[in-house]
Amino acid sequence: MSATIYRGVFQAGCLAALAVAATAQAHEMGHDYFSAVMLDRLEARNGSNGHTTYWEGQGWIGGDLDKAWFKTQGDAAQGRVQTADAQLLYSRAIAPFWDAQIGARHDFQSGSLPSRDWLALALKGLAPYNFDVDASAYFGSQGAAARIKASYTLLLTQRLALLPEAEANLYGKPDPQRALGSGLSSLDLGLRLKYEIRREFAPYLGVTWSGKYGATADSARATGAPVHQLFLVAGVRLWW
Repeated sequence: MSATIYRGVFQAGCLAALAVAATAQAHEMGHDYFSAVMLDRLEARNGSNGHTTYWEGQGWIGGDLDKAWFKTQGDAAQGRVQTADAQLLYSRAIAPFWDAQIGARHDFQSGSLPSRDWLALALKGLAPYNFDVDASAYFGSQGAAARIKASYTLLLTQRLALLPEAEANLYGKPDPQRALGSGLSSLDLGLRLKYEIRREFAPYLGVTWSGKYGATADSARATGAPVHQLFLVAGVRLWW
């Protein structure tokens, strides 16, 4: 079973890589294509358990219907990466403001934690009332997993905006080597106040709350790690 999963991850990664090559070829043939890189979160977090640095970014290249998409997020403390992952995806527009995506995700090795590889399937777009939704399912040797993100931009002025967001991570079965339990593993809630000096550069201040649940919370308690944390954050959003 694991060989089949790894073959699927490899094939999905190749498909995403081929999308990059296809867009480059389309450009050479004179077809229109576009690209963007967005570092949505680059922030310092200050909580009761110390300081961390968090990042979350994405980028794409392609046309109106087909794109190659890259996503990454992670955090670091005391100069060492704690958790990090990256995804390479082929994205296809299936409805106005909605894309279906397939590709590969890699969880990077950090300290004694093993790396993980996943086949990634995602649905990304704007839900009713302009909620930005990114819902992903993952399949690997450790079973199935899911990550659901939702955010909203509430404009207070032309430059000032309030940004509530939520992220939930779920796992189909335990992964003891990474101290993860099955079911709802973590929930993160954030509220940030962003000021756009330019559209491509927007500093922000805010607060985030992070919680672990189920066996993941039990593993954290066993090692003395916090189960719930509240952070004050300061960061910047960059767009190229």
